[in-house]
Amino acid sequence: MSRAKEHHAGPGIREPSLLQAATPIAVLVVLLAGSVYLFGSDSSGGANQIALILATAVAAIIAGINGHPWDDLQRAIIDGIGTAMGAMLILLAVGALIGAWLAAGTVPAMIYYGLQLLHPKFFYAAACIICAVASISTGSSWTVAGTLGVGLIGVAMGFGISPAVTAGAVVSGAYFGDKMSPLSDTTNLAPAVAGTDLFTHIRHMAYTTTPSFLLAVLVFAIVGWQVDIDANSPTLAAMTDTLRASFAISPLALLPLLVVLLMAMKKLPPLPTILTGALLGVLMAVFLQPGVVIALAGDAALSTPLALAKGGWIALSSGYVSATGVPAVDDLLSRGGMASMLTTIWLIICALSFGAILEHAGMLARLIRSAVAAARSTGSLILTTGLTCIGANIVAADQYMAIVLPGRMFRAEFKRRGLDARNLSRVIEDCGTLTSPLVPWNTCGAYMAAALGVATFAYLPFAFFNLINPVVSILYGMFDVTITRLAPGTDGD
Repeated sequence: MSRAKEHHAGPGIREPSLLQAATPIAVLVVLLAGSVYLFGSDSSGGANQIALILATAVAAIIAGINGHPWDDLQRAIIDGIGTAMGAMLILLAVGALIGAWLAAGTVPAMIYYGLQLLHPKFFYAAACIICAVASISTGSSWTVAGTLGVGLIGVAMGFGISPAVTAGAVVSGAYFGDKMSPLSDTTNLAPAVAGTDLFTHIRHMAYTTTPSFLLAVLVFAIVGWQVDIDANSPTLAAMTDTLRASFAISPLALLPLLVVLLMAMKKLPPLPTILTGALLGVLMAVFLQPGVVIALAGDAALSTPLALAKGGWIALSSGYVSATGVPAVDDLLSRGGMASMLTTIWLIICALSFGAILEHAGMLARLIRSAVAAARSTGSLILTTGLTCIGANIVAADQYMAIVLPGRMFRAEFKRRGLDARNLSRVIEDCGTLTSPLVPWNTCGAYMAAALGVATFAYLPFAFFNLINPVVSILYGMFDVTITRLAPGTDGD
């Protein structure tokens, strides 16, 4: 994923004016609003991509007016997309994993046992806590959402309760761990950019993160208590009976999940970890669910070994298609495959192209300089920093940019005002890391929507932790709560 690069104006290249810097963003806002108005929840299927491409064209025209050669702009776009290639490969791997785990009975087993063990009234809070514990252990919100999150969404649909609220609980829990685990890349990146050390950063974040998370869990518990579902209803019984009749449900089917979580805890790279889970899922499907895999192949003329190979191949590439004859189960289990991630990757490419032009042409830097100049007090500086992180997530479409860019731009100003670097590292992670999954075209928002099968705007109102924590962080700054200042005579380095 991308890292912010220093912008240097060359010969004949002019710095953008504030109006020029703001124009592409204004165009994007108008186009995205039109996209959502015309296409609704289907806007991410192509309409948002077109809006981003048109806004990118506007940014490129302004950059060209200021003297930037097209070859340089094209190179910036290619570099921006290239640095996010890892994220896009992970998306493809997760698509393969979901398809394989459905065919292997791993996801059906997670749903089956979840329906047996979890109560609907406590489900939302439990989902949030389960994902928080897993992400603290692994340091990866993406791995948790792509594995446990998929199963929890299935359990919610089995209960007949809201997948959107469940996705909000999954995102909340996953991102709690992502920002508090010393294994997380963003938790290491934020203090490095701000100029403090890892464990000072984590301890300082605890002041804002702990009350925010406890409040989020309380809200999930209150929302869950309103659920009026009979855990012993005939509908749920029919769901579990169908799962057991269609798959060989056993704890052994959960082996791929255990392997992936253990590999993530060992801090192995995410792409080989997820691909290992996908391939193990195919092997488990062949040995545990041969009838399911042969049926997926859909070719009676093939020998059994070839049918198994074809079925596994289809699960990885196109996903699993359930044919139990029970519509609720078939809708729940028919998904996955690398092909299912291609629209999401298209969205990421368009968004990163837009961000790359704005970064290369100095438009983002121009906007941030104006924001710094307008921040007079400590509270307004922290507010401006937080809003800049949120804006970077929206404009640059990458959570790393939302951490690196504000961290680099505001570091000297925090030091000049006698504020310890831990204040900066906290606000850029509270606002940068946590709002990234709330933007549909951000790499994180696009990933969460694709992995969980719930649109970003659908789960956004219910990602309570991600909504509460940035507000708490900014309020702490406004009211000078837990704001650490440099001792007289120190430089903060």
